[in-house]
Amino acid sequence: MFVHLAIHRPRPDKTAPLIDSMHRFGAALIGQAGLQQVHTLKDQKTGNLIGLAMWDSKAAWLAARPAMAEAIQGDNFEDWEDEPPEVYHLEAV
Repeated sequence: MFVHLAIHRPRPDKTAPLIDSMHRFGAALIGQAGLQQVHTLKDQKTGNLIGLAMWDSKAAWLAARPAMAEAIQGDNFEDWEDEPPEVYHLEAV
């Protein structure tokens, strides 16, 4: 199993476009070989947005990267967030 976890901290007035971007990103993964689950989540306390994608393997995730990049091409993350997302690539131990 391979997990891609991204923590986004949107500016208060930019939450909606960031959620839209995350939904498009997730939709681009549907049907990709090896995808188990994909979710866009919001932390109730902080308002942080969490992107969670679970894969059969890192190789499957790597093969889907072009679809991911295409889904968010041109999105203005610099306007939506003060800093880049915190990204984790996790494997079972």
